Amino acid sequence: MTFKPAHLLVVLLTIALPAMAQNLAVVNGKAIPSSRVDSMVKQLATQGQQDTPQLRAMVKQELINREVLVQEAEKSGIASNPDVKNQLEIARQSLLIRALMVDYVKKNPVTDAEIQAEYDKAKAQAGDKEYHVFHILVDKEDDAKAIISKLKAGAKFEELAKQSKDKGSAAKGGDLDWATPATFVPAFSQAMVALQKGQFTETPVKTEYGYHVIKLDDIRAAKFPSLEEVKAQIIDGLQQQKVHTYQQVLVKKAKIQ
Repeated sequence: MTFKPAHLLVVLLTIALPAMAQNLAVVNGKAIPSSRVDSMVKQLATQGQQDTPQLRAMVKQELINREVLVQEAEKSGIASNPDVKNQLEIARQSLLIRALMVDYVKKNPVTDAEIQAEYDKAKAQAGDKEYHVFHILVDKEDDAKAIISKLKAGAKFEELAKQSKDKGSAAKGGDLDWATPATFVPAFSQAMVALQKGQFTETPVKTEYGYHVIKLDDIRAAKFPSLEEVKAQIIDGLQQQKVHTYQQVLVKKAKIQ
């Protein structure tokens, strides 16, 4: 069978077009696959960019520019530089690790039962009461005792709070606002919940931050957010826990010399 020139041209175009369609461009004989545009656009979409023809045109030009520069870098021998090799390997590792973790989370999704259990646990730890509490924080126990003596003598808590180490609350008379016991370190919480409204601690409360004089202003029923309000936050936390556990298991199984 023989082809006429016009017929032969049609056949050649039919063969060549699909192969060309797979490439974004060919730079100095090296093809840039079109799939690379999709990958970069998808990455930009996660950062809030809209997939538009204008964006794809910009990405296409950026990929061509990159290919030109990479070829020049390779031609100049920069790719053989030990520092560059190390940085390339670190970048490769980071990419692979990130892909591994994404794949693990996809194959091990957080279940509704796990979300509910974590929510119930957080709610129980928070307790059913909130406390409006004030404090004065100092370095020395004797200073705290002196403050307590002044309070017993009728001094105003808000005035004495100006000397507190906790500058944030000191500017507000020692006010720590409404909070649950779980918000504070154990020693502070235990002293706080033992107080009646209007009372202050008559002995200094020692924590890792120093010595506290605590005053309880009021108590109310705790306002805990609904599951729907914190669901995304819980899922994120549980995913991080799963990934951390997975990493630990892999490291323990590895033969490290």
